[in-house]
Amino acid sequence: MESFWLAVTNLGRDEVFIVVLALYTWLWNPAGGKNLGVVFAGSYLVNSALKYGLDLPRPFTNDPGLVSDTVRATAGGPGLPSGHAQMSATLWAGIATQMRRPSIWIAAAILIAIISVSRLALHVHFPSDVIVGLLLGGVAAAVAGRVAFPSAGTWRWAVPVVALLIAAFLPTGTPREYGTGLGLFAGFWYARPNFAPPRDPAGRVTVGVLGLLIVFMVFFGLGALPGAVKDIGLVRALRYAVLVVVAVEGVPAVLRRWLPRVAVREPVGRTQVRTVPPR
Repeated sequence: MESFWLAVTNLGRDEVFIVVLALYTWLWNPAGGKNLGVVFAGSYLVNSALKYGLDLPRPFTNDPGLVSDTVRATAGGPGLPSGHAQMSATLWAGIATQMRRPSIWIAAAILIAIISVSRLALHVHFPSDVIVGLLLGGVAAAVAGRVAFPSAGTWRWAVPVVALLIAAFLPTGTPREYGTGLGLFAGFWYARPNFAPPRDPAGRVTVGVLGLLIVFMVFFGLGALPGAVKDIGLVRALRYAVLVVVAVEGVPAVLRRWLPRVAVREPVGRTQVRTVPPR
């Protein structure tokens, strides 16, 4: 059963989160995708802070023979809370909270459940790790369904600058997850999704395929930087901030034919959009 549970647990990989967040933002809910992205990054930072702050063991810590090398490769850092459980709950329950459709809630619950169970089946987490991760992810998802972050004004650039400054002053040896989280936070906060999703199936397929091609070209291109450079706190943060901005602003600019431009109005308390009439 190890191969089956490995396939399930890989649904909690970073690459899957990138694909889902990108497609959700382009094809269904641009403003919601930005808001969910900011919350996702915040949840990621909380998870990293708790993991390395508490520094609690995993089931195989004192019994290395309990898991294979392949399974161990899916378990980075200390145990509590489970990153797979927390981030899956943040993403999928966050989408369900924003869309408010019973079918989405059912699909989200199934995905979160099987990913969480996979961490126990593979012996890489204790039940307490998974439970805490699910609780934190549930809180983050609830926040994602209720907040709207600014897409204009001073706050749009001031907050990302602060996040990148924090990344620049991370001490040597700081786990790389902090740079990743700060970069995602800066990128999603700054990004302005001023486009409307495509309405026809052909447009959705075109945007999905070409958009992901662009995003992963940037992802792997930035990942090809020399190892001594790419994991420096600020460099890593910039890599992920650039990736997010390319996904939210660059892809719509390139694929403007299928992602028509809209103007974003921000009345107090919520974000609204209106289509810009063609000239």
